Amino acid sequence: MLDVDLAEMYEVPTKALKQAVKRNIDRSPGDFMFELNADEFDSLRSQFVTSKRGGTRYMPYAFTEQGVAMLSTVLPSPKAISVNIAIIRTFVLLRQHAYNYKELARKIEEIETKYGKHFEDIYEALNLLLEERKSYGRECGI
Repeated sequence: MLDVDLAEMYEVPTKALKQAVKRNIDRSPGDFMFELNADEFDSLRSQFVTSKRGGTRYMPYAFTEQGVAMLSTVLPSPKAISVNIAIIRTFVLLRQHAYNYKELARKIEEIETKYGKHFEDIYEALNLLLEERKSYGRECGI
């Protein structure tokens, strides 16, 4: 997560968040937080289509899950603590969903291996239906 987004959630200026982090830099090793370089920032900015005028003078910090957790020790306000708890719970849910997705993919692969011939027939039938639909659409001008 970026410093600007975290500062908004904590209801503090980004500058204040960055100052707190810099004052406690020993709590933010490289695997907890890092500063984006110019190329990363430009790439990020182009994804959000923001203007090059104005904006930030310094590269933003990006925080990992552990870095976000550590922010509650750097910004020990009740708001920071409650926001951190919500963010950490979100990270946990994302990790659970990623695991479930991997598990689902593994199970599908297992079924495909076991019933491979049947899946080939199903894929072939689906492809034929799709081709028929495309040719019908072309004939009708769709």
